[in-house]
Amino acid sequence: MRFSSAVRLLALFWCATLAAFAQDLASFEKRVTTKVLPNGLTIVLCQRPEAPVFSYFTIVDAGSANDPGGESGLAHMFEHLAFKGTKDIGTTDYAAEKVALDKVEKAYAAYDTESLKRVGRDPEKLKQLHAAFEQAVAEAQKYVIPNQFTEIAEENGAVGLNAETSLDATQYFWSMPSNRLQLWAYLESDRIANPVPREFYKERDVVMEERRMRVDSSPIGRMVEQFLATAYMAHPYRRPGVGWASELSHITATEADAFHKEYYVPSNIVIAVVGDVDPAQAMPVLEKYFGAIPAGPKPPEMTTVEPPQTAEKSVVIQEPTQPLYLEGYHRPDYRDPDDAVYDAIQDIFSNGRTSRLYRSLVRDQKIAVEAEGFSGFPGDKYPGLFAFFAVPAPGHTPQEMRTAIHKEIDRLKTTDVSDEELAMFKTRARADILRGLADNQGLAEQLATYQLRYGDWRELFNQLKRIDAVSKADIRRVANKTFVPTNRTYTMVEFHAPEQARQTKGGAQ
Repeated sequence: MRFSSAVRLLALFWCATLAAFAQDLASFEKRVTTKVLPNGLTIVLCQRPEAPVFSYFTIVDAGSANDPGGESGLAHMFEHLAFKGTKDIGTTDYAAEKVALDKVEKAYAAYDTESLKRVGRDPEKLKQLHAAFEQAVAEAQKYVIPNQFTEIAEENGAVGLNAETSLDATQYFWSMPSNRLQLWAYLESDRIANPVPREFYKERDVVMEERRMRVDSSPIGRMVEQFLATAYMAHPYRRPGVGWASELSHITATEADAFHKEYYVPSNIVIAVVGDVDPAQAMPVLEKYFGAIPAGPKPPEMTTVEPPQTAEKSVVIQEPTQPLYLEGYHRPDYRDPDDAVYDAIQDIFSNGRTSRLYRSLVRDQKIAVEAEGFSGFPGDKYPGLFAFFAVPAPGHTPQEMRTAIHKEIDRLKTTDVSDEELAMFKTRARADILRGLADNQGLAEQLATYQLRYGDWRELFNQLKRIDAVSKADIRRVANKTFVPTNRTYTMVEFHAPEQARQTKGGAQ
């Protein structure tokens, strides 16, 4: 088949960027220093002296999928606690505070035990125990210096202080003037080694409110929660990252401490630092602070494997809200040789106004206001889903979304994608990788993530080779293997008027 002029230009551009990327790798290798400390923590240091600042990215190889049974939401809760300070920061007297916090745990355990009784619960005793718990919390609060950890960082130029908990990992990051590297190393290593679960139950209330906003009060949140609980039978991906309300409302500071001891060990952590940092001067500083964190065994790998799906599964939700449609197909994890092929399918289906789903459902048929496909949902560390989502336009139904999406899937399975579509995917994929390297924070995230996932940050550059190797035949092969009815789970949200409104309308008639 003959290339159009546009595709010829894309092909030439692609070849040129491959060569440039190889040069970039050689350049990065000169500027990147990687060291595994004796305690097991990995540091990746990249020198970029363009401005007197640095960014860092700490990634802990534990996310919400690692929440212990009955304690969903714990990984996310611990992320919140990481900003509450340490034994030295956030307290007026840690020795006294520790005694007070122990009393809080004892008081809460007594109250929680009574509240969970299914038989013989004494309302008066429960009231007294709750009052004792609140009194213990008030006593512990006397020692707290609120927000001191964050204030110290910001007073010394830190910007973008944030953290995220996904199902796969937990990340911490910010940027700072390079002459504050030692202060940052002290702060970050201290909160890894010596976190204190102060204000735990106050923060738990914050997370409970977060759940109410993100899930309970959100039609999409409720739909996704039901969808994942249906798509997965055994694997922890079936649980919401924010936690089930009944479990989240009972997790304790004692359980958070146990989670930290198991997962926040140096061998389970990678830290990348990028910016105006001289490795010869910076590495000894980082070794001093992060090397002092006590070593611990790397947590065992998860043994739960989702059984193969053998029949289509579905959930139909009826409520007075915007109709929605979501379906997903099980796919392998990020290590699969076809991972880049799934990226190609996602790009061709969903990248912008020229994508297949937008053109078909939104622009041409005008049956949807939004339509997209996305891979690696809800995570990709373990086998995840390739999902399709659509929002019907007024007057149209989720069933129409389902039919239209399946038509596009069938076309992908029976007809090769065009030269233009494949070339544009590869061009956009390269651009996305380059954008991720353009600033210190983005590069720190990429280096840390690839070092954790593959044991070598250089795999970031090998990703381009995998993208370049994707062929039309690969796309058809993977589509036919993955997008089959027995591998499908779908959820429809159908508009259903409240009973009272229907009765009022019926009475008026």
